[in-house]
Amino acid sequence: MAASVKTDRVVIVGAGLGALYAALSLAPRPVVMISPERLGEGASSAWAQGGVAAAMAATDSPAAHAADTVTAGAGTVDAQVAAMVTSHAAEHILDLTDLGTPFDRTPEGGYVMSREAAHSTARVVRVKGDQAGKQIMETLVAKVRATPSVQVIESALATGLQTEGNRVTGVWVRHTDPASGPVLIETPAVLLAGGGSGGLYAHTTNPPRIRGQVIGFAARAGAVIADPEFVQFHPTAIDMGEDPMPLATEALRGEGATLVNKDGERFMLEEHPDAELAPRDIVARAIFKQSQAGKRPMLDTRDALGDEVLTRFPAVAEACVRAGFDPVANPIPVAVAAHYHMGGVDTDDHGRSSLDRLWVCGEASSTGLHGANRLASNGLLEALVYGKKAAEDMAATLEAVPSAPELEIQFPKGGEDVDEAAVQDLRNTMTAKVGVRRTRTGLREALKIIDDLEAASRSETMRNMTATATLIAAAALQREESRGGHFRDDFPNPDPAMAARTKITLAEAMAIRDHVAKEMA
Repeated sequence: MAASVKTDRVVIVGAGLGALYAALSLAPRPVVMISPERLGEGASSAWAQGGVAAAMAATDSPAAHAADTVTAGAGTVDAQVAAMVTSHAAEHILDLTDLGTPFDRTPEGGYVMSREAAHSTARVVRVKGDQAGKQIMETLVAKVRATPSVQVIESALATGLQTEGNRVTGVWVRHTDPASGPVLIETPAVLLAGGGSGGLYAHTTNPPRIRGQVIGFAARAGAVIADPEFVQFHPTAIDMGEDPMPLATEALRGEGATLVNKDGERFMLEEHPDAELAPRDIVARAIFKQSQAGKRPMLDTRDALGDEVLTRFPAVAEACVRAGFDPVANPIPVAVAAHYHMGGVDTDDHGRSSLDRLWVCGEASSTGLHGANRLASNGLLEALVYGKKAAEDMAATLEAVPSAPELEIQFPKGGEDVDEAAVQDLRNTMTAKVGVRRTRTGLREALKIIDDLEAASRSETMRNMTATATLIAAAALQREESRGGHFRDDFPNPDPAMAARTKITLAEAMAIRDHVAKEMA
């Protein structure tokens, strides 16, 4: 008999920006957060260097921000969602400021703004150059720790959802100690805020545990998934042999840093009128092409920033020191890495999924804001807007609970054997065959390998990963065009007839995988 506990607390899966903001927004309603690491660590939000996109300048407007979002999204952004999210951006910046976030300010008291790729103006609010995610997270973590209604269970992983019909009734959780077994938490409602899927790729900028598991177990429970084929690859991960790869923030290019190869050529000038500030997918493919040709792409900050790179962008400077690079004297080697998943659990304007009592926010969701290609620094903004929206909708939907005792969980013995070699095979397959450039042959080969890896595993964690990998590869195989973050060498142009969002279930994706596997057997 599996261990289980029952609670009146809402369960929030994850501990990133959306999760923290939602927990605070739900207060004083009691919640319990499931955090794989110590609170504030291991979340993609804390690693975000750019900042939060918001039309804060007098010369800017939410409408202009929305227009840039729609343009970057390459024809599949939900324009109503873009208008709604950008219209709320400023209020969330002011809210974070009131909570104590030390945004960079001008001597006159305004917000210092950076321009990032595909923005028509400087509208990215930042902290200490490249510390926005870290500083916002520290601010929210302190508030959550001081909020009596929020219980945090650290060193715990959600591995699945319990359902009755179309209603979610609980979450399966296990300790990060591989020797422990699962416990079912029965709850009135669940908010998934557990990150994206970048770690499914061998080259990624995401924290180590972010490997598509949350999207995967929601899909396994029957949730509709949207736009899984659209994965954003960051063009300028620092190529220094680390896993995950440190990020050279886009703000560096916003400040005038240029992309060169080993021959000193500025190769972006031939690729796009905006050169280094072209949309991320274009810059990523150009860098990938240089890498494939053995031309060692690099980011040159010397003329634009000189020694200021060390003080204005401390995260980049620290990574360079670890790798033995001197960015003041030499360009920084860069490579393409999986960075952000535009796809995820399909959600409405209030963060509701297709399953009753399941809300989703942040990178695990797909709201229609990002379309085929996320506009820079819209990720943290979306997490804030939908963290709040989901919390408000949950409060309006669920029966009021003024208080609830804290959960006491005793994890049973009976661990899960995750084959790390198989996980690495999956990650290598995704990078090689479902990465920045795709083909029918490669996608079919990937689906066959994913099928074999899943068949050989009894691990719930692995099955959550292979579910998300299947969704990405199957949807990419079906989309016979190139659009945004999805590029097919065999279909290099966009097809106007396919300018629509993908909606797919795991059952539908599995049918595609099974068909391919049988044909290739």
